[in-house]
Amino acid sequence: MEIFGWVIVALIVGIPLWGILLYNRLVNLRNQVKNAWRQIDVQLKRRHDLIPNLVEVVKDYMSYEQETLEKVIQARNQAAGASNTEEAIAAEGLLGGAMGKLFALMENYPDLKANENVSRLMEELSATENKISFSRQFYNDSVMSLNNGVETFPSNLIAGSFGFKLAPYFEVPKVEMAAPKVDLR
Repeated sequence: MEIFGWVIVALIVGIPLWGILLYNRLVNLRNQVKNAWRQIDVQLKRRHDLIPNLVEVVKDYMSYEQETLEKVIQARNQAAGASNTEEAIAAEGLLGGAMGKLFALMENYPDLKANENVSRLMEELSATENKISFSRQFYNDSVMSLNNGVETFPSNLIAGSFGFKLAPYFEVPKVEMAAPKVDLR
């Protein structure tokens, strides 16, 4: 009877302790995702600050491309005004597409590519994009850890009871471009 008593005590103490440990792990994972998003947000704000400067510099050269420039500014404003992670991810996808079109059009203006201000801004934007990419990778790794905790047994029992939710991944927008043709003749 003595062993049976110890088993009961171990279960009475062990099960709540196990639940507390799982809960704390989920809280840590959720906080890691929030922190990772804050790291991305810093770089996105930098990108949002650089874009109007770039548009201002290139608009004199690209007078026939005003619609593209307006779309870039609209997408930038939408991304800068996003109120939550999901909206920000969607808006950044639109901004990425608009910026891709702008960069493609800029290739048609040799004077623009030679402009020192444009070169400096493009360099800063490129560095910022690299930082966003690294931050996105850390964020997505953090999201994967949290989502695994929320979905796998037995932590899903705690996650469901305490309202832990899946976090969205920050995926790179797919830019549709024609595949380059290679002629090896």
